[in-house]
Amino acid sequence: MSSDMRIPEALAAVHEGIVTCNRCARLRDYCRSVAEVKRRGHRDEIYWGRPVPGYGDPDARLLLVALAPAAHGANRTGRVFTGDGPGGSGDFLMSALHRTGYANIPTSRHAQDGLRLDDAYITSAVRCAPPDNKPSPEESGRCLDHLDAEVAHLPRVRVVVALGKIAFDAWLQLLRRRGVMLTPRPQFGHGVIVNPGAGAPLLMGCYHPSRQNTNTGKLTAEMMESVFKKARRLIA
Repeated sequence: MSSDMRIPEALAAVHEGIVTCNRCARLRDYCRSVAEVKRRGHRDEIYWGRPVPGYGDPDARLLLVALAPAAHGANRTGRVFTGDGPGGSGDFLMSALHRTGYANIPTSRHAQDGLRLDDAYITSAVRCAPPDNKPSPEESGRCLDHLDAEVAHLPRVRVVVALGKIAFDAWLQLLRRRGVMLTPRPQFGHGVIVNPGAGAPLLMGCYHPSRQNTNTGKLTAEMMESVFKKARRLIA
């Protein structure tokens, strides 16, 4: 993994703990298998094939939490939302972040592409690419330690955008771990805003920019951009 950001030593140590994690045998076996077999278009490349840490501005006030690395995207490049092809989820997301001032370029093709995030940080609920993009509840639960540790070193976060229901639920689980109980339990929805109180960041729901959502029109570029515009207003 490569980053143009200067990562504080404590956060770098968290990243190292993520990259070397072997808690979930099924996920590790799958990631290694994908990295060995590869996709035809990437057969000459060396895949990352390990758990993927977050990426972005350590002083970010906006935190994006996604589901997990894509098998031939971040599992190949070592950077979240990177390398899933033109028009893929990474480009779709980065285009919206670029239009709202959070990213310096509108694409996310490889780890050396010069992408920089300003006042934003992107991470995942699960750090290994899961088969069929479906981690088990137990795997998601084990990975919560990594989310907890990473967020602990992002002290300025004020708004969390959860990209999809699994990320939304993972953040609620993290809040419970930290003693913030929300009753009734908030339900995921695009544009939903939750104020947990207790000094915790606001939580916003957003459909995940998967091809399944973007190709069908369930999530449009305008819908995603509006989420980040709203987040910026909430942060201000």
